[in-house]
Amino acid sequence: MGIGNGLLSRTAAAFSTRRGSANPKRNSLVRSELKLRFSVSKHPCKRRASLANWRKGRVLSPSHSRDLPGIDMAAAEAARTFCACAMTATGAPSDKMAAVEFRLPAARKRLASNFPHSSGGDRDLVAPGDTITTDPGYMRGHGTYLGDEKLVASVAGVVERVNKLVCVKALKARYNGEVGDIVVGRITEVQQKRWKVETNSRLESVLLLSSMNLPGGELRRRSAEDELAMRDFLQEGDLVSAEVQAVFSDGAVSLHTRSLKYGKLGQGVLVQVSPSLVKRQKTHFHDLPCGASIILGNNGFIWIYPTPEQKEDEAGGFVANLEPVPLPDREVISRLRNCIVALVSQKMTLYDTSILYCYEASLPHQIKDLLKPEVVEEIVKGVNLLEIPELRGSSSRR
Repeated sequence: MGIGNGLLSRTAAAFSTRRGSANPKRNSLVRSELKLRFSVSKHPCKRRASLANWRKGRVLSPSHSRDLPGIDMAAAEAARTFCACAMTATGAPSDKMAAVEFRLPAARKRLASNFPHSSGGDRDLVAPGDTITTDPGYMRGHGTYLGDEKLVASVAGVVERVNKLVCVKALKARYNGEVGDIVVGRITEVQQKRWKVETNSRLESVLLLSSMNLPGGELRRRSAEDELAMRDFLQEGDLVSAEVQAVFSDGAVSLHTRSLKYGKLGQGVLVQVSPSLVKRQKTHFHDLPCGASIILGNNGFIWIYPTPEQKEDEAGGFVANLEPVPLPDREVISRLRNCIVALVSQKMTLYDTSILYCYEASLPHQIKDLLKPEVVEEIVKGVNLLEIPELRGSSSRR
């Protein structure tokens, strides 16, 4: 309320100043008139009077308001007058007004068509309480329970079958670490001989001082001097890429960076998605032909960064390149980020091929337009799902 009243006061003062009057009484009258324009009354007469005043603003086209019935029409007219008054208060000339686009809330379309059905008749995508199978020969796995001699799903997700073992992998869940996974995490705390790392799991992961390479790739026993210099290696807020070394009984994950391809990350963009949308592959480090590189973490953290010119890093991944990134590389990184967000909104599996297909389909559009729902649908439809069945999030086998 304070921000709205302040805007009305400044707008009323601007109106009076432009008309050559600084009378406080006139300011209050103009302020009351603006309140009438912003208000949406249920009374028909007052609504007609308000709409008559609202139509004086010319920020939105009249065709937009004709297509919106009832209260939506009033909201569009209110937004039109709001922008007109704001631009008038700033003194912007009427012939140089910037175009303002407003998007009203709309119902989200169903994405059920993106999830196929198996040939055996059982559904791959299940909700809590759905019957997976009535065959007593199957074994119960994670996300399932036995009820009335039937195997029933306890979470909403994708059915996975390994021989006679049936489990349901949740579509939205925390990361459950497995040995050998590639993860991207953020340092949250520096402790004695270890770092705490946020990896999108239920518990914070652990990176031991003895499980990492020293700067320069030096191999020796860790000394007390190394423990005192831990904050010089990695400090709070740093992003690192690592591999899962072990999983404890409580679900906590132990990491290691005993390779030059792991370590501290430099300049780039971090995108957080659901771990179930990241496809498991032999390698999760990809140098894309568009001029950027990407790390697809199994924990749902995706790191996009410009492709380095020199692959060999003598510092062991502890010296970050802080040189300014050229504008073309920043545009490529921004486009890749928006493409990943578009694929995630349509529940598509993320891996190098799907991201490249989406990147090529997005080239006719501007980077900022990739966030619009209609453009997202067009880009995703442009990806040929018939030739690449792995793109469907529910059919991926991990």
